[in-house]
Amino acid sequence: MNTQTLTQGKTLKTFGFVIVFMMTLFTVNTAFGQTTEAAQERTIKGLVSNEDGPLPGANITLDATRVGAVTDNEGKFTFPKKLKTGDVLVFSYLGYVTQKVAITDKTSFITLELTPDMVEMIGAIDTNKPYKSKRKKNKL
Repeated sequence: MNTQTLTQGKTLKTFGFVIVFMMTLFTVNTAFGQTTEAAQERTIKGLVSNEDGPLPGANITLDATRVGAVTDNEGKFTFPKKLKTGDVLVFSYLGYVTQKVAITDKTSFITLELTPDMVEMIGAIDTNKPYKSKRKKNKL
């Protein structure tokens, strides 16, 4: 009876070791899969300028989201969210043409020059008509 108890104890220890080993194997495998996915995501930095030099205050947003960044006084930016291949950044600034840049496998730094947006006004302002107020003057 003593040998039967020892055999059961060894069997339980072996079975417990196999369970712990399998749980460790699955945990490591899952963690490895996450690091592979994280390796595809990267931080994007860049410089936005116009024909005169760096453009401070330009807006950079991830297409179809509210996540974005603004260039500093030197026209530089670091996007706050890690991006993956296929994401599209939208660059905009008042008075300039909005541009989109797709992230590729090799993208880590973006240098972009925004071009002025030409706005034409149709017609001329009529300056022959003096401005007339519709208010009534108070008599004192």
